Amino acid sequence: VQLQASGGGLVQAGGSLRLSCAASGRTFSRYNMGWFRQAPGKEHEFVAAIPWTGGTTYYADSVKGRFTMTRDNDKNMVYLQMNSLRPEDTAVYLCAADVMTILSAEYDYWGQGTQVTVSS
Repeated sequence: VQLQASGGGLVQAGGSLRLSCAASGRTFSRYNMGWFRQAPGKEHEFVAAIPWTGGTTYYADSVKGRFTMTRDNDKNMVYLQMNSLRPEDTAVYLCAADVMTILSAEYDYWGQGTQVTVSS
């Protein structure tokens, strides 16, 4: 599966952004989908994930209550609605897909990332 993330940009603290991830492939509905972020000099950090079953959505504690991840299997899309953004949310955000992994960074497929910059 190929992934294309978009929707990043520059926003002031307290603002909102909606990231999108478009996936190719007819079996998208069978993939767990995740959002990760990577700040300069840091490792990939888990942000959110949603299983292919569409059940419980998982969030990192740092974004819980502010970010919402959804998926639309009919459109092969996943979204990350980010509200109340903080400067520490600044990073490249990447979407990922895997048939097994949900919470770890060991996803098989990764998009190219979209830059989110939050100014104070």
